[in-house]
Amino acid sequence: MDAENRSNSASASHFKLWSELELREFADKFVIKDVESPDQGFSVSRLDGSIDKLQGIDPSESPSKVSTIYGVAGTIRLLSGMHVLVITSKKEVGTYLGFPVFMVTSMKFLSCNESSRFLTSQEKSDEDYFLTLLKVVEATRGLYYSYETDITLNLQRRFKLARGWMSKPIWKQGDPRFVWNWNVIEELIENKLDGFIIPLLQGSFQTGEMKLKNSPAVIKLISRRCTRRLGTRMWRRGANLEGDTANFIETEQVLEYEGYKFSFLQVRGSIPLLWEQIVDLSYKPRLNIISHEQTSKVVERHFNDLLLRYGGCVAVDLTDKQGDEGLLSAAYAEQMQMLPNVRYVSFDFHQTCGNGRFDNMQLLYDEISEDFEKQGYFLLDSEGKILTEQGGVIRSNCIDCLDRTNVTQSYLAQKSLTFQLQRVGSLSSTECISMFTEDFELFKTLWVDQGDEISLEYSGTHALKRDLVRYGKQTMAGIIKDGMSAISRYYLNNFQDGVRQDAIDLIIGRYTVSRNGRSPFQHKGFDTLSYLPVASALVIGGLTATSITLNQAGRNAQHILSSIICAGLTAGLVSIIKSNGRQICSKPRLCGLL
Repeated sequence: MDAENRSNSASASHFKLWSELELREFADKFVIKDVESPDQGFSVSRLDGSIDKLQGIDPSESPSKVSTIYGVAGTIRLLSGMHVLVITSKKEVGTYLGFPVFMVTSMKFLSCNESSRFLTSQEKSDEDYFLTLLKVVEATRGLYYSYETDITLNLQRRFKLARGWMSKPIWKQGDPRFVWNWNVIEELIENKLDGFIIPLLQGSFQTGEMKLKNSPAVIKLISRRCTRRLGTRMWRRGANLEGDTANFIETEQVLEYEGYKFSFLQVRGSIPLLWEQIVDLSYKPRLNIISHEQTSKVVERHFNDLLLRYGGCVAVDLTDKQGDEGLLSAAYAEQMQMLPNVRYVSFDFHQTCGNGRFDNMQLLYDEISEDFEKQGYFLLDSEGKILTEQGGVIRSNCIDCLDRTNVTQSYLAQKSLTFQLQRVGSLSSTECISMFTEDFELFKTLWVDQGDEISLEYSGTHALKRDLVRYGKQTMAGIIKDGMSAISRYYLNNFQDGVRQDAIDLIIGRYTVSRNGRSPFQHKGFDTLSYLPVASALVIGGLTATSITLNQAGRNAQHILSSIICAGLTAGLVSIIKSNGRQICSKPRLCGLL
């Protein structure tokens, strides 16, 4: 019985993946098969990575190791052979349309690289770096999936699909923009292993139950991270020539109440111009707007895509109107004047809501309320009948599309939730969700946790301004935590994110490994990995020598000159390092910025 027949016999309405697998390791192959139906499975040759469906198990064969895995996330070929990504542990985090949803808690690559002994010395060096990138991929955060349904489509899209859609293999059901492992499931698709192919969503999945005057309601927050310009905070900014933007995320707030299902969508994404902010050891590197003849087309392509998918769009720009941000915001505003079908709203978040004036978010709402309420939300009754559809989307951005954006989106989500509960009579026309302390705390916690998860995926740290979402103001403890996160972001952006960006570009297929081309690591200039420790050691040595000579100068005036010389040399060294900051910082080595 193949996977699709098995699915149809279990349920006439939806496809179901094999959920618990046995991994058997032999000297020449890996065998992966379903625990419940041992005849369902496939083998992967450890010599050449070839995949074959199981034709039966030879009882005389004895595996060297047997373990349980929970899915196959894809395959990738490096210089020495194939590597198979498997899910080794998971955690159930809730349900979507009644089907369990899981978060990946650990993954592992199975290596079929027996041909590594045939590599040249340069290829072996390259392969070592690629293997390092696979270790980074194994630690990828925020991956979610279901064995029984696709979770990449929002409710409005999926309920408008043709009947029978859910009977298709789950990888066929999804939106490729939000399938994190889309590039690495191709070989599994070619081998028709539909029952084993798990599409993974990167983003966030939060759920909680509200009491609502003793009428339980379930609220869910699902954020879907787009893979088209996937990357780290400083190495993926702005848009590419196709109009895809960095950190583009669709966030859906779902409310299930007395048989009704509500869905409210928002999106975020980097300012859709061609711009960069290359790390150079500065705390806040300079923004650079790239002059290009295609700029207007890039903006147009981006918003035409949004209009096609969501039906309408209001672009809310939360950036500062001074300094580098101000120049970028002005360039954005200038381009938006050429798009008659998209309303552009400039709202200086820091200027208007800084110093604890979070209540001033109402000023933004007043400006967009007519469009916001007209866009509405999606509503489904208990019989599956569509009562209303969302007629457009608010697109929010700041510079990173993390902190200010999350505060703004949570505020608009709160407004929508109140309207929804008023619609079904749970709240009166004079009540709002913020009047119910316990339920409102749950709502805010979901948005804080979601903001943290998205921030960890893009910047490597927790979100800033979490207090504004949770308390409506900043506390001293929150300011201290924000400071620690800001320092962590500085370190990660400057010294780690180049490698992390390479790992992302490798797994999503932006870079393809080939033995026929020139090594991507044969370049001129300093090697960050070797230059940084030397530079750090010299600075520390200079500071230490200066400190020692200053201490001796206090007892012997003859050492004053030595102190001045050491201090001067150290200052000069720091100046040289600062001027070569871009060479010292960790930078991607596989792909360019656009």
